[in-house]
Amino acid sequence: MAVLVVTGGGSQALADLFVVPGASRTVLEALVPYGDRSMRAFLGRQPEQSVSVETAAALARKARERALALRPGDDVPVLGVSCTAALVTDRPRKGEHRAHVAVCDGESVEVRSVTLKKDARSREGEERVVADVVLSAMGRACGLDAVLCDALLPGEEVPVRELRLPRSRAGRL
Repeated sequence: MAVLVVTGGGSQALADLFVVPGASRTVLEALVPYGDRSMRAFLGRQPEQSVSVETAAALARKARERALALRPGDDVPVLGVSCTAALVTDRPRKGEHRAHVAVCDGESVEVRSVTLKKDARSREGEERVVADVVLSAMGRACGLDAVLCDALLPGEEVPVRELRLPRSRAGRL
């Protein structure tokens, strides 16, 4: 079971999960800390950068803490899943269009990152790619051979970075 936290980009993954009958057997909670104050309240601190590997990992760790508190029994395995993204908006974006998706299982945090080609897709198109990365990451964490995303353009990749949690930290999560 999982708690999912998305910061705007990646929210299509929530809709994709909720249209599946029996989603409540997978999703414990879904949160969208969209504004700065909301993100700060969820994390308990202001992140240095909202869209980063570190912030995605911190959100996934907090999501897993929530999952542990919400799971129906101590024997139910849980994940914390997060997505931070900077996608097409109503004004020109100075930086890259990118997303970081993290999954925390208590031992480690896996972060998948994707940089999208600017001006190649609409907001909806970028959202679809990011949602597919979220769903693929969840599937792989659950042992499924999930297809990553068939909407990546040439040159776009989704590298995976594993961050091992310190032993004392892993035990608390």
